[in-house]
Amino acid sequence: YEKGQDGHEDDVKEFKEEAKIMNELGIKASYQENFAIRGWDGKIDQRDAVTYPGQATFHPTKYILGVLKWLTQQPNFQCYTRTRVMGVEEKGLLNKEVKVSTEAGHTITCKNAVEATCVPLQKLSVVAELKYYRTYCIAVRVPKGSIEDCLIYDSMDPYHYVRFTACDEKDDYLIIGGNDHKVGQENEAEQRYSELESWVRARFTQAGSVDYRWSGQTFEPIDYTAFIGKNQGQSHVYICTGDFGNGLTHGMLAGKLIADQITGVPNEWSKLYNPSRIPPLSQVPGTIAHDVEINTQYKRFLQSDIHDIEDLAPGSGGVLNPTTKSPMAVYKDDAGNVHKFSALCPHMKGVVCWNNDEKSWDCPVHG
Repeated sequence: YEKGQDGHEDDVKEFKEEAKIMNELGIKASYQENFAIRGWDGKIDQRDAVTYPGQATFHPTKYILGVLKWLTQQPNFQCYTRTRVMGVEEKGLLNKEVKVSTEAGHTITCKNAVEATCVPLQKLSVVAELKYYRTYCIAVRVPKGSIEDCLIYDSMDPYHYVRFTACDEKDDYLIIGGNDHKVGQENEAEQRYSELESWVRARFTQAGSVDYRWSGQTFEPIDYTAFIGKNQGQSHVYICTGDFGNGLTHGMLAGKLIADQITGVPNEWSKLYNPSRIPPLSQVPGTIAHDVEINTQYKRFLQSDIHDIEDLAPGSGGVLNPTTKSPMAVYKDDAGNVHKFSALCPHMKGVVCWNNDEKSWDCPVHG
């Protein structure tokens, strides 16, 4: 909230409490009254902040390539790209082994398997304990050196965040993201991008052209803590999911935690991230509300996006829901050719929605 607005004092109270807890945990943080970011020269005044010194940013692609290079130097390492896994199952009673089946019909047999995926390959369990969000991002040019290089989050709902990355000799890129909403439950991408642009221009007047914009999906556990470790009801299948924007951090953490669990090394993080944990009682109302919301999305069985295929413009899609047949997902490509599919998500049979921004079919039930 801006200074002078009713919610600003509540923000300050929360910031002070957060800084106190962080220091108790051994993490350096401090509340700074009237803290201002160099280059934030717009009229909107949101000074006061919790600051965390000594943070870092690094390039995710270069990081992954570095990890892959290290792995290729290890004995018995093999990597199969463009290999889609369709199932991971445990077989046997006493001496269990894991069968990994691929789309091409191959089967890999192993002692342990790790599903380091956005969503595990299963119907429910932890899948039902995740909230699925569509999140948006834009990259805006700013004159090099005109704005302080820092990582910014605000406390709005939906929230905003700001990052920096290199552009060219003249400019840097200001990366502005946020404006999340539940997957498949809105179709307002243009409005979301416009809101991000308005937000940054009102605060950073030197913002230039918007060169890139994109969206993605994030997955938030109902108790706000990732699921990392042995999957529910299994002995040799491990998962890492529920990152909600913290994938690089969780990737490092999961590499250590899951390796320890497979090799039998005690790890104090195991209980915190245990996929089989029982959420605290304080989360029960939110869990029930989440389940109710998810189940109400099956109302799309009674809805139709279009009444006739001719209603579709080239490059767009929609669900046609005949009263006597199952819902049909219809896409008309740029050449005007029509493509028809079942509109039922193969996961839990939710009726998908057309995402015109990403040109994808999104499920409002589980992403």
